[in-house]
Amino acid sequence: MQFGVFVPQFRLGVEDMKARAVAADEAGFDSFWLMDHLYSPGGRPTDSLESWTLLTALAGATSTIRLGHLVGCSPLRHPALLAKMAATVDHLSGGRLDLGLGWGSVEDEFERFGVAVGSRRERAEALGETIEIFRLMCTGEPFDYDGKHFRLSGAYGLPVPVQERIPVHIGGGGRTLTMPLVAQHADWWNCVGGARDRLEELATLRGAARISAQYAVGFAEDATDIPEVSAATARRMPESGWGAPLVGTAAELVEQLHAEYRRGVELAVLRFHDFADPATLERFGRDVIAPMRALTVVP
Repeated sequence: MQFGVFVPQFRLGVEDMKARAVAADEAGFDSFWLMDHLYSPGGRPTDSLESWTLLTALAGATSTIRLGHLVGCSPLRHPALLAKMAATVDHLSGGRLDLGLGWGSVEDEFERFGVAVGSRRERAEALGETIEIFRLMCTGEPFDYDGKHFRLSGAYGLPVPVQERIPVHIGGGGRTLTMPLVAQHADWWNCVGGARDRLEELATLRGAARISAQYAVGFAEDATDIPEVSAATARRMPESGWGAPLVGTAAELVEQLHAEYRRGVELAVLRFHDFADPATLERFGRDVIAPMRALTVVP
């Protein structure tokens, strides 16, 4: 099982984010994920760093951990610009970019910032075209593209990425709009926390995509801390949006995560109750990731 940590970059400065990315890198996490919004959805106005610019700083501060968004908001950028940004970050990181994408489900964001978008179905269609254009840009060869939402003539992307194929993660749990995109385009399907109770049902619609899933995590040092940690987890990541949290000591989290591995989850992306304090990440790597990797049971 692979492990990622999701750290939404609101109320955290550049050095705070670097410290968390470095700690995750050193602790043995496989990937580090940001949000991609112009603000903090549902929250009060607060500092919120732009995600792609921040990724460049994290690429320079880390050495092995993979970097990406869960998930990138596709309507915010033209697909040719997105492909150019992705190739650049892939070079800056030495081939460590994962491209997370979604069609944009926060309607308030588009209205608030004046981003012209179509209906949900149109945005889903545009995401499919975006991924097709992204793949064409990554070849470095000139191409024409005549889609419903985008038209390009003689376009090309140079330099090509370091990786032969940048993995594409599509996040969501919608049967009608999201899962067909997953089956057609994704290397990974990221099951959002609120859809984990339907994981087995939705997994049949994913095609060949591998499964990742998001979890709210309350990591207690010992049993006496569990009530306080559980309350903080519920307050910061309500079950209505994040699904049932994983809460417990290291041994209990190993058991809970192994159960998710048996369900077919290959990558667990964790959002911690304490905003991924570097000490928590170090302890999780030592006491949870290491024991999990010693387990050899195939799901």
